[in-house]
Amino acid sequence: MRPILYLATQNKHKVEELSALLQDHFNVRDLNTLALTEEIPETGSTLTENSLQKARYIAEKFQVSCLADDSGLEVEVLNGAPGVYSARYAGEPKNDQANLQLLLGNLAGITNRNARFVTVLTYYSEGSYHSFEGEIKGAIVEAPRGTKGFGYDPIFQPEMETRTFAEMTLAEKNKIAHRARALEKFKNFLDETQKCADV
Repeated sequence: MRPILYLATQNKHKVEELSALLQDHFNVRDLNTLALTEEIPETGSTLTENSLQKARYIAEKFQVSCLADDSGLEVEVLNGAPGVYSARYAGEPKNDQANLQLLLGNLAGITNRNARFVTVLTYYSEGSYHSFEGEIKGAIVEAPRGTKGFGYDPIFQPEMETRTFAEMTLAEKNKIAHRARALEKFKNFLDETQKCADV
């Protein structure tokens, strides 16, 4: 019987990605199965701070094991922006399309399109936590391509690829993406510490 793990996100796309990557280790559940009526606090100034804040909030509030993710797109010529503010780059409320268009506008006429996606995952269980980081480098394309994925996926082309994330299937993206790389470190940690042994 696999242990239960709650994902501290209200983003259905992240739930889909993480569930696909963790199904061999956990019985994964999203926040819809908890009586959560408020937004999860996210006031940190770094991805690591936000990831820990979200994981601790859910784990302590509901006394469960929890995994939280905070991810950001960092564009070299913009000094790492939007970074920790990726989800709210164009302001409130969150709007993927507005964020994407603002970023393209800020890069208009700029030839340096280098960027990277970064994810920090924090696993919080029984009062202790561990964080895992994954990244993938690439470039911002001139115009959106593809209909899959979410967020900045239509304008991010990973290095060594000719397609954007939004032109890949979820399985293809999960082989190389930042979130998958962080998850691989997390799963290695679980295997090494035997925290996922069947009971």
